[in-house]
Amino acid sequence: MGDIDWFPLLLSLRVAGIATLLTSVVGVAGAYALARFRFPGRGLVEAIASLPIVLPPTVLGYYLLVSIGRNSPIGRGYEAVFGQPLVFTWQAAVVAAAVASLPYCLRTARAAITAVDAGYEEAARVAGLHGARLAFTVTLPLAGRGIVAGISLAFARALGDFGTTIMVAGNIPGRTQTMPIAVYDRVQAFDYATAGMLAAVLSVVAIVVLLGVRRLERSAL
Repeated sequence: MGDIDWFPLLLSLRVAGIATLLTSVVGVAGAYALARFRFPGRGLVEAIASLPIVLPPTVLGYYLLVSIGRNSPIGRGYEAVFGQPLVFTWQAAVVAAAVASLPYCLRTARAAITAVDAGYEEAARVAGLHGARLAFTVTLPLAGRGIVAGISLAFARALGDFGTTIMVAGNIPGRTQTMPIAVYDRVQAFDYATAGMLAAVLSVVAIVVLLGVRRLERSAL
């Protein structure tokens, strides 16, 4: 076993962290809308948002590659602003991780918001709270444990993404090689000792996150 390059871990933490921030905003907002509003196409929106759970990662990666590639409106706009393509960069890895992890935050947060007793919201409305003030001062705090659990699951999913990330960000050592891709790379090179060490680090992080989610779930009972 050679010296371990910790760049993939640091990159994975950066990618997962930024992706989780994006996922938290979009996921919690979407969860609130799905839980508290009725609108045409609501079921379709939820189904599309949940696609990353059931689609093969390579298929999801293909759709993203088409959506953010150099010939797409998003890709052209990004390149015009930043002077470089979006695909095959660590920023593309962030997009991939965010999309792949979104349903884990959205679905968990939605369940938590749905479970909030409507009586508290009615009492708040009588007291004069409406709209965003009602959401941020009553509903979301009461659903807080579930929301944090969803965000934690999204982080774990973003940290461990492989298939979607490699499709849009590639496997460029020192640039886009995240931890899961580094494990794959080491296995391909028959360096099983290093691959095992990297896999163990990822497993420990995942276990810590899952234990934290379980603790939140138990405290909410």
